[in-house]
Amino acid sequence: MTEAAARRTPGTPCWVSLIVHGLSTTQDFYAALFGWEFVPGPDQLGPYVRALIDGKVVAGIGQLPPERHLPVAWTTYLATDNADVTAEMIRSCGGTVAVGPLDAGEAGRLAIASDPSGAVFGIWQAAAHMGTALAGAHGTPVWNELMTRETSTVCKFYQTVFGYEAEAVVSADFDYQTLHLHGRPVASLHGVGHALPRDRGPHWMTYFEVDDTDEAAHRVADLGGYILQPPRQGSTGRVATVADPEGAVFTIVRSAAR
Repeated sequence: MTEAAARRTPGTPCWVSLIVHGLSTTQDFYAALFGWEFVPGPDQLGPYVRALIDGKVVAGIGQLPPERHLPVAWTTYLATDNADVTAEMIRSCGGTVAVGPLDAGEAGRLAIASDPSGAVFGIWQAAAHMGTALAGAHGTPVWNELMTRETSTVCKFYQTVFGYEAEAVVSADFDYQTLHLHGRPVASLHGVGHALPRDRGPHWMTYFEVDDTDEAAHRVADLGGYILQPPRQGSTGRVATVADPEGAVFTIVRSAAR
């Protein structure tokens, strides 16, 4: 495992968070699945906790107001040096800024936005809180991928806003692009066409590292979650797509490099 608490290059995924209806029961689920412990976080947006592994922050979970009946989903945050400038760029390139930019106490400044296809993501201007502080261990975010209908149009949006270089897979039946910053892969876009779930639409997917994909998938089910795509061998390791008891979808992976 490695520590990853330094300031990120703008455009790098730096944090993931989840806003749920039942904060306490969701904490219990992820504590049992990933071994997370929790400490209070900034409460500007309501009750909020940060998840820890070995004392290092890895993710955040907040609680929706009782009257808000929004879909529950993990949100990927992309680093920025200036949330206000990036928010304006998002708007000018056809995206939407739904929340912020606003300050999260002394932690930093954030906004919640969506790309032209409707996929929601966050932007994070770090101050005291740099983002996910541990990588490679069981229960840590390891990758972020945009699931969308087709990649060519939305790729131009992310390239313009964040300066990515894109590397496409040359294939007639596989629509996939890897986003790079300074030659380093940081995220990917996956066009799945009509296979995109109608009830979700385009969305960012968080991959969490696990020690054993099959065991973790069974654990998800035992804890009241759902196995959406059973464990299978992928190009980067053994993966499974699952959902927590409130329906937040994520992917678990035992990376081939481990």
